[in-house]
Amino acid sequence: MMRLAIVVPTLDEAAGIAATLAALQPLRADGHEVVVVDGGSRDATLALVRPLADRALLARPGRATQMNAGARAASGDALLFLHADSRLPPDAAAAIGRALAAGARWGRFDVSIAGRPRILRVVAAMMNLRSRLTGIATGDQGIFVERALFDAVGGYAEIPLMEDIALSKSLKRLGGRPACLRERITTSGRRWEARGPWRTIVTMWWLRAAYALGADPARLARGYR
Repeated sequence: MMRLAIVVPTLDEAAGIAATLAALQPLRADGHEVVVVDGGSRDATLALVRPLADRALLARPGRATQMNAGARAASGDALLFLHADSRLPPDAAAAIGRALAAGARWGRFDVSIAGRPRILRVVAAMMNLRSRLTGIATGDQGIFVERALFDAVGGYAEIPLMEDIALSKSLKRLGGRPACLRERITTSGRRWEARGPWRTIVTMWWLRAAYALGADPARLARGYR
């Protein structure tokens, strides 16, 4: 049986991390592994994490740095990178196992965005379509990958923004196109609601375009914040 390692980066996620990890307990009961890597939370995140994860680690802040640390500590055959505000579909491990057994070396889920603005449904649909057309996945979609392929590409580029885009390009070059699973991961719409849906959409388009044209990710990250 494929053993999955679910890597969750956190930073000040006390408000929701217990619910996220509680949803992963059936996977732990089936023999899969949950590794949480904290970037120096100032709230109760780590205290809430420890009873609900197989490993709870500290790393330098930065999502890419934290996910690489989690991957090094994990012992699964395949890695799944899950944002702290996202929920996997109930049959996630089985879906990943089928995709890898069919020959895929990496992939992602379709995404749904939880939130009140109706435009978020359109945003999610466009994210899923764009990913199918380009073979590029975002972190909100729950990227999964064979451990050997992740190691072969050197893991995440430790940049402050667009680390998921950079990883997707590396995985695509070495491992082919991703498996785009129809099962849906649900992610929080909190950033869209906090900044405003349209403002966030335009900002994300601008960031992706600037990155594609060679802009420095550190400069983009400062602009995003």
